[in-house]
Amino acid sequence: MTTGEIDESFGGVTPDAARRLLLGAVRAFAERGFHATTTRDIAGRAGMSPAALYIHYKTKEELLFHISRVGHERSVAVLEESVAGTAGAADSAERLARAVRAFVRWHAEHHTTARVVQYELAALGEEHYAQIVVLRRRSEEILRGVLEEGVAAGEFDISDIRGTALAVMSLCIDVARWFSPEGRRTPEEIGELYADLALRMAGHRTAGLPA
Repeated sequence: MTTGEIDESFGGVTPDAARRLLLGAVRAFAERGFHATTTRDIAGRAGMSPAALYIHYKTKEELLFHISRVGHERSVAVLEESVAGTAGAADSAERLARAVRAFVRWHAEHHTTARVVQYELAALGEEHYAQIVVLRRRSEEILRGVLEEGVAAGEFDISDIRGTALAVMSLCIDVARWFSPEGRRTPEEIGELYADLALRMAGHRTAGLPA
């Protein structure tokens, strides 16, 4: 995992000590999992004492919640910006392709953070989990909206719009689980491939849409 890839996700977190703890927690959770990670592990990676952690976060679970919230807010913003940027697009196929490309690229380029964000949700407390679910639903709503527009315009042939939106979202998210910078495909190439897959899932046959 690269330091820059993680740092970029939490660049706006202040004070610096709180950000360093988040970065240490991401590294530890990604390598060992939430339950196997101790607060001492996190503090050590941040170059701080275990006692210093509690000045900024009450519990290890609260750290995970902040990581999850920041990650989900960023990924939702990526989807919103990609769809808003194609508001004048001639067809829904182009809007879907661009949204999927952007969503996939984010999960690949920030794969360490995204892996924790997307696959450690079960460790969140009930209240924190409910807040994250709202953000996850927003991602689904954005994709579902594009699919609904495409069906209404006769561009897509979908019998289950909600199910297809969930399938497309799951496909994109799963990139964080297996992506490696040393792999043979770049984030851009994976985004292109997945955009084509999403269009096929939506019942659209046209390929080669502009990036």
